[in-house]
Amino acid sequence: MSIKPVDIEQVSTAADNIYEAIVIASKRARQIHTEMKIEFEQRKATLEQLIGTTETEEDLESGANPDQLKISLEFEKRPKPTETALEELQSKKLEWRYKETEQTPAKSGE
Repeated sequence: MSIKPVDIEQVSTAADNIYEAIVIASKRARQIHTEMKIEFEQRKATLEQLIGTTETEEDLESGANPDQLKISLEFEKRPKPTETALEELQSKKLEWRYKETEQTPAKSGE
């Protein structure tokens, strides 16, 4: 697997500054990774339900299930979450906003 270089100038034009762009991309990459992990676990659980009753101890000792390997390889071939997040940021598909802090009223006379 090769590492793709990232043009910092293109990334920094997507937000007000480079630091903001990096934070936005990293948060989106975490979201993508979580979604992929949930999908993988669901597919793995479905596969285990289908195969669970037919496996014997000999099957477990002999190695991994070919269907499980197929699912794992499929997920390995997908683009990495960071790469996807940077592409979304550069193509302006992401929207973000800042958290608004509550202003507590100043207590007078105390």
